[in-house]
Amino acid sequence: MKTKRTKIEIIRDILSAINIQNGRIKPTHLLYKANLSHNKLKEYTETLKNKDLIKYTKEKNRTYIEITRKGREFLAEYRKIMHFTDSLGF
Repeated sequence: MKTKRTKIEIIRDILSAINIQNGRIKPTHLLYKANLSHNKLKEYTETLKNKDLIKYTKEKNRTYIEITRKGREFLAEYRKIMHFTDSLGF
């Protein structure tokens, strides 16, 4: 049985899903790719927006969520930490 994801893993999943889609994704697509409920997605995206890891943009009456430079830096640092802990066997 799989364990529940931690908050940091959910944040990683959200930012990774956006990054994989060329840095921009529709909220509904993010909902499915990050495997979150509507309420949880809203909660996490508001937090990430407040920390300048993502931003909302509009184009032709459509809303998109974009990863920021700071969000990409977060992902890079997260990967470094995971690589380091994996190399130590944690």
